[in-house]
This record gives sequence, structure tokens and C-alpha cells, in this order.
Amino acid sequence: MYAFRKPFSAASYQDAVTGEPLALDGASIRLKTALVLSQIVGYALSKFLGIKICSEVTRRRRAWSLILLIVLAESALVLFAVVPPRWKLLAIFFNGLPLGLVWGMVVWYLEGRRASEFLLAGLSCSFIVSSAIVKDVGLFVMDSWGVSESAMPLVTGLLFLGPFLFFVWMLDQLPDPDASDVAERCHREPMDSRRRFAFFGHFLTGMLLLLVVYFFITAYRDYRDNYGIEIVVELGLRDVAGGTEAARPDPVDPEAARRHLSHIFTRTETPVAFGILIALSLLSLVRDNRWGLTGMFALMMAGSALMGISTYLFRQHAMIDGLLWIILVGLGTYLTYVPFGSMLFDRVIASTRSIGTAVFGIYVMDAIGYVGSIGVQIYDDLMAPNSTRLEFFIGLTYFVSVLSTVCLLGSCVYFLFRSHRVSPNAGR
Repeated sequence: MYAFRKPFSAASYQDAVTGEPLALDGASIRLKTALVLSQIVGYALSKFLGIKICSEVTRRRRAWSLILLIVLAESALVLFAVVPPRWKLLAIFFNGLPLGLVWGMVVWYLEGRRASEFLLAGLSCSFIVSSAIVKDVGLFVMDSWGVSESAMPLVTGLLFLGPFLFFVWMLDQLPDPDASDVAERCHREPMDSRRRFAFFGHFLTGMLLLLVVYFFITAYRDYRDNYGIEIVVELGLRDVAGGTEAARPDPVDPEAARRHLSHIFTRTETPVAFGILIALSLLSLVRDNRWGLTGMFALMMAGSALMGISTYLFRQHAMIDGLLWIILVGLGTYLTYVPFGSMLFDRVIASTRSIGTAVFGIYVMDAIGYVGSIGVQIYDDLMAPNSTRLEFFIGLTYFVSVLSTVCLLGSCVYFLFRSHRVSPNAGR
């Protein structure tokens, strides 16, 4: 799926002659910001739709739904390749619209199992690595094949279409959870509107605290992901003879710098992905759901604290250079972010014995989270126009780190209290 969503963000959309960001009829929002926002608006809208669609989809329809969603997304990239700049905003919006439903369709196959932590940790690692790899593939397609910035997302998607179809077929061969899975992790079933409102109302305080965290951590994660090319250029990082070194920290021409960044994202995100995989997979060894939930919150709080601590050390030039800082804030970000999209609600349902599906909780969070992503990026361009991407990112890091740590602590206490008192029929 990421091959149809993320490659476009590897391009800077600069004018080839002046080196300036392409303008949209004199608008103060840069073209790349507008494209990122347009895709996220479509993606966010699909998360709202997914609260209903993904919560109610039956097993029989999941595989065909996945295929249809990707075909629609790739069709939008065809339009993105051929239309003028102002219409590209509409094309990338329709690209994001179906893609937001893919995650929920896949999680449906994996939740409610004794091995769910391991499976969902692997799935989460896949999107961390995938985001890096498909952007590197996009850079390769432009630099080695001479494909334009507009056509690059389409070509990259086509390269991954065959493997996508094959792996959807494989995914659909998975058996349903067995009796032991149900006994340990609670039965999962589609949720109608009555059950969805009952679940949210029953855990209102904890859900609101989690929504605050996810609102900002999603905005932060998306900012790092979408403007990674600009951030690493400002840091002066470049790819040299199979390794990564720091060049001068002064801003350089983005198009010239891009030629030295052919594998930079894979090199920064691969350690992050394996760190997440190891940390979260260990939770699958915790059979007691209450202790598992406690461990989940502990890892998330450690991640949010790591973001702020590593940034402070980087700013103080204390043992951390730009490359290590990018890796550490990525590790902290995803330790906080990843459980929301997979295993946190799987443990919440198991520890509280609520009837429903983790997909519902995931999509409530995603719907609000991507609103935050849109708001932060608009704020950056309109309210902080004199800040570079790197400067804004550093300030955002401190804010998100402190706020997330405090809210996660409150939410942890709340859900542990509820898991001790809740009855097996909660959420009915």
C-alpha cells in the first residue's frame, strides 16, 4: 500500500530553472505542502468512513475490498501524472481517499490472536521500512530512469502492483482465530453503531486522553515523514560510497542534494523498524493482559520521552550528530505511534473483556490524528513562514514529547483501573 501513497513525497516539486517551490496562483502555501495536505485530507476522510466500513466489513469481502482500494489509488496517480499543477491537488486527494481503509482491512486478519503482538509488530515494522524504501525507489526512478516528478508516483506504484496482489491472496489464506485465541484474547466481531457508541462512552476519559496524544503524534510523525528530504538536506547529510556522512550544515540546493540521498531513508528507518519489532514483539511473551497493557503504555511513554531527550542532546552537541538524532527521534516516534495502529486496542479489549474489534478504536484515533496532521502543516506554512522545516521540527519535537508523556501516564492509570473493574459484558 505504501508504494501507492508515499513515493510522491520524495520529490521536492521545485521549479527546474529558479529552484523555488512551484507557486499556486500566488498562494503562500508551497506546492509540496499543498500536495501533502490534499492527500492527507483524502486519507483522513477515509479514516472517518473507516469507522463504519472497516468495523462492519465481513471476512468474505476483505480481500476484494483491498484490491479495489489499490486499483482506485493507482488510477488517481495516472491523473496526477498528466494534469496541470492545480489539478494535481485533486488527483492526490483521490489517491489518499481509498488508501486510508487498507490498514483496517489488514488488521482484521491479525487481531484477537495469542500471537497478535508479534504479527502486528511485524505489520507495523513493514510500514516504517516501506515508507523509506518506496521513497528511495522513487528517487531511483527519477534519477536513474529520468522519470519526471509527476510520473514517478505512478511508475513506483506499478512496480509494486504484482507483489501486492500476490500477498493479498496469501493474507486471505490465514485461518480465523481458534478456540485458544478466543479464550485468551476475547471474541472479535463486527460492531454496529450501537456497539461503537457504547464502547466509546464506556471508556470516555481514557479515549479522550489517547485522542490528544494521537492528534499530535500523528501530526509529528507525518511531518517527519513528508518533509524528511528537506530535513536531512538542512542537516547536511548525504550518501557517500555506501555510507552516510554529515556534510556542512548550511542549507544547500535541494535538487543538487537529492542526488546524494539515494539510500538515506532506508538507512535511517531500518534500525528504527527493527528496534520497534524487537520491543513490541517481546510483549507477546506477556500472557496476562493487564500486565501486557501496562508494558504497552510503558514502551509508549519511553518513546515519547526519547524524542525530547535525544533532541536536547542533539541541540547541545552532546554525543549525538544529525544522523543519530534522526534515528533516535524516529525510534521514539514509532514506539509511541505504532501501538495505536495495532496492538494497544487489542490489549484494551482483551484486558477489559469488551465485545468488539480493535479496528474500531484504531479508526477513531486515525480520524482525529490526521486532522492534527493537516492542522500542523498549515500552521507551519501560514503561522511560521520564516522557520525552516528543521527549525519547526525541533520545536514540535519538544512540545509533542512533553504532552504525550503526561497524557499517556494518565491514560495508563485510567485503563488499568477500568480493566480491574469492568465486567465481561462491557461494551455490549
